[in-house]
Amino acid sequence: MLFSSLIFMVVFLPCVLAVYYGLLRKHRRLQNIFLFIASLGFYAWGEPWFVLVMMLSIFGNWLFGIAVDRVRESRVKSRLVIAAMLSFNLIAIFIFKYLMFTLETVKALCGASFKVPQIALPIGISFFTFQAISYVIDVYREKGEMQKNLLNVGLYISFFPQLIAGPIVRYETVAEQIMGRRETWDDFAQGSCRFIVGLSKKVLLANNFAVVADQSFAFSAADQCSVAFAWLGAVAYTLQIYFDFSGYSDMAIGLGRMFGFHFPENFNYPYISRSVSEFWRRWHISLGTWFRDYVYFPLGGSRVESRARLVWNLFIVWFLTGIWHGANWTFICWGLMYFIFISLEKLTGFEKRRIPSFVKHIYTMLLVILGWVFFRSDTVADGMQFIGHMFGIGSTGLTDTNFAVYFRENIYYFLFGILFSAPLARKLDDMLRKHFKESNALVAGLYSMLLMTGMLVSLAYLIKGAYNPFIYFNF
Repeated sequence: MLFSSLIFMVVFLPCVLAVYYGLLRKHRRLQNIFLFIASLGFYAWGEPWFVLVMMLSIFGNWLFGIAVDRVRESRVKSRLVIAAMLSFNLIAIFIFKYLMFTLETVKALCGASFKVPQIALPIGISFFTFQAISYVIDVYREKGEMQKNLLNVGLYISFFPQLIAGPIVRYETVAEQIMGRRETWDDFAQGSCRFIVGLSKKVLLANNFAVVADQSFAFSAADQCSVAFAWLGAVAYTLQIYFDFSGYSDMAIGLGRMFGFHFPENFNYPYISRSVSEFWRRWHISLGTWFRDYVYFPLGGSRVESRARLVWNLFIVWFLTGIWHGANWTFICWGLMYFIFISLEKLTGFEKRRIPSFVKHIYTMLLVILGWVFFRSDTVADGMQFIGHMFGIGSTGLTDTNFAVYFRENIYYFLFGILFSAPLARKLDDMLRKHFKESNALVAGLYSMLLMTGMLVSLAYLIKGAYNPFIYFNF
């Protein structure tokens, strides 16, 4: 079930809110049980059998949490439990997400003729598996209390706002909120506004950019793409993936706030970055900090004796980041591209060098856009072909009719997309509130009108049956 679907907004969410704040308003334990059951129903809507996979993950990691808490005083036993927990989780994710890819690769390299089994991918398995790992490790590090109640662990791992697309909520962040959160009307109002902002970004911007990107990549695959149309498609996908994923994160954070949970931010205007390193401090923040704290720092981080060890640590992190996104060589190449440039930036001190800011920004965005081409492509060869079209290699010319049509029909979407990918709206709001303090009520009224307009137009698009894909749904 998608947040940007009528069944969620018209049926599921109102019913959950009515029961949570109506029948169970004064019963925290019953509220948690209800949210857990509702989350299982939310997950089961698309693929009912995959609920069993998630429930096995919940039960197994609940046991590992108890085990690591009991043997905490023994360093050897604690590490054995952590090793067993990692094996349990990583084997599960390998079977469902990477086994087919591995067998296909072996088959191609060895020229074998065996049949590769077709295994369906559970929705959001990477997200809820990383949260499960976080629970056991944070209990081991004493950054969160071990949960004796299986349902509380189940709620943490399966809570529907962040279940299928994050943000990846670490256990230490919400450990106290599971039983001790406090719901307020202010939080509920802010959460509702945040949900509408995310919905508008997803439906009004990302979905329209998706149409342009899909057409551009389709024409490139057919070797019928001009330079201008290739760049238009690459920029469209760059904006699509940002508004798609950040919009979904906004909706998740808003929904969590409506139930009293405070989730971490996942995006901080990444497209204003002036280095690749800065881009990844601003993009998918919850994933970056997860790898930093659970992989990079345990390996030694940047506080190592040699540059070779630093490069190795970065290689491990970015190889895992690439393959986390999917079992395809395109994702691996995408991750290794960031490994190369982030390593170079760290080794050369790029961020501290006196280079004009606009030059740094152009360099960063060029790499980001080229990276998204590989991320979007089905194969490495397709990605190389598309990039070739961007630079005139094998293209049908500098421009064509497709570029003229799609650019003319979507020019306002591109203008709004570029504007809203920078913190201009936030700066405008701060400026108005600073210089027109007596008009704060007017500013709030205008903001409310914009939100209502965004909500109504988004619903109109969904009722109309407009194109509504979601990129991170399969991760």
